[in-house]
Amino acid sequence: MARKTILTAAITGNLMTPEISPYLPVTTEQIARQALDAAAEGAAIVHLHVRDPETAKGSMRLDFYEDLVARIRAENDDVLINLTTGEGGRFVPSDDDPQQAAEGSTLCAPETRVAHVEALRPDICTLDFNTMWSGAASVINSPRNLEIMAERIYRAGVMPEIELFDSGDLHMVKDFVARGIIQTPLMVQMVLGVRFGAVANPATMAYLVSQLPQGTQWAAFGIGRAAFPMLAQAWLLGGHVRIGMEDTAYLAKGEHCTSNAQLVCKAARMIDDLGGALATPDEARDLLGIAHKA
Repeated sequence: MARKTILTAAITGNLMTPEISPYLPVTTEQIARQALDAAAEGAAIVHLHVRDPETAKGSMRLDFYEDLVARIRAENDDVLINLTTGEGGRFVPSDDDPQQAAEGSTLCAPETRVAHVEALRPDICTLDFNTMWSGAASVINSPRNLEIMAERIYRAGVMPEIELFDSGDLHMVKDFVARGIIQTPLMVQMVLGVRFGAVANPATMAYLVSQLPQGTQWAAFGIGRAAFPMLAQAWLLGGHVRIGMEDTAYLAKGEHCTSNAQLVCKAARMIDDLGGALATPDEARDLLGIAHKA
């Protein structure tokens, strides 16, 4: 019997722009529709951000999240919903005074970053362990803030998906596990190909996998042109996979994808060609230890 692989569809993110991809979903209606279509093509998990429909930039508004989740659940009560907590972690230092935030900063209190998770109680939410330079901004996830976020996530009954962007992030996760802040077995997502983060190649992925605590359910993905090569590499190393318009705008070299469903369809075909099989939402729940819907 083929090993079951969980496919997560990352629908919109916060850094991809309509200028890069004219097909990027922006409104809650568009994001929900693309999430539902991705689930129909085999995604067991949909990873969700929301955006301001007027600016297309990432948002933290609870009413947007409420509307998005309601739209998905109105048509599909099975797919696992994974909400981001990554918004609110960016800091751009002012040129005149580096202690002051410049335009583009979103850094805020950890309680604010998980407020929508506490209100909506999704199946999963992300918990980013990276502190790094990303594009024009630094990303800051201090140990103190991560402790606060983790405690609130667990109290809400939500599974944290630990996001790793480099090897130092994994060292911090192990410290959190040793101190009982993060519970095992872990659910880990490894991000490869972000500039100044972990390089998107087989050696880097293999090293990170070799350092994971025993029993971890892990996935990995690549950014941009590395998206599909890293998807295949993750499967070959025994992990789960992720694809979506948060991570890539292209179906193939020079060919824009027109939807997340298109990306998921290609990913599903690749897994099948490699001899694998996609997990259903129920199978994903069993693998991750997440309660089934009543």
